[in-house]
Amino acid sequence: MEVTLKSKNVELARPIRDYIEKKVLKLQKFFQGDSINAQVVVSAEKGLQIAEVTVQVNGLLLRGEEKTGDMYASIDGAVDKIERQIRKYKTRIHRRLRQTGSGIVEAELTRDTAGVEERGEEARIVKTKRFAIKPMSAQEAVMQMELLGHDFFVFSNSETDEVNVVYRRKDGNYGLIEPEF
Repeated sequence: MEVTLKSKNVELARPIRDYIEKKVLKLQKFFQGDSINAQVVVSAEKGLQIAEVTVQVNGLLLRGEEKTGDMYASIDGAVDKIERQIRKYKTRIHRRLRQTGSGIVEAELTRDTAGVEERGEEARIVKTKRFAIKPMSAQEAVMQMELLGHDFFVFSNSETDEVNVVYRRKDGNYGLIEPEF
């Protein structure tokens, strides 16, 4: 497992680095023989200690973020969120990784699991919407999103001729999703 550490507005002392690596390496128990890349970004903002953990396994992305007053608690919370994601979607993740020749340690996932998959329910799509996509810049898309009062907006990027998505982040800023093929 490859772990990349980054920090913003905070110094990563050796004990914190070791703690992050120890916690993130525990996620490896869920995956057998897969190449796993983890990126951990820690930062401090307005008195909060923020930990963002992103794990990539064979094209599958898992992400957890936690904001608390203590960096250790933030790291624990972010890793716990990823573990909950794995447990919640264990069937789907298992099926997807098995199709690519990988597997998940099933014994770990069957322990303490709850959620939609356990009750035999599947997520339902309750509405389908079709609309014409007009070429525009990312700034125009943000403006259109604000005018509509939505949290995201799908558009054709006039600079790249690709379908992109702009969205409102929790911090009030905006994000842009650009697909890679």
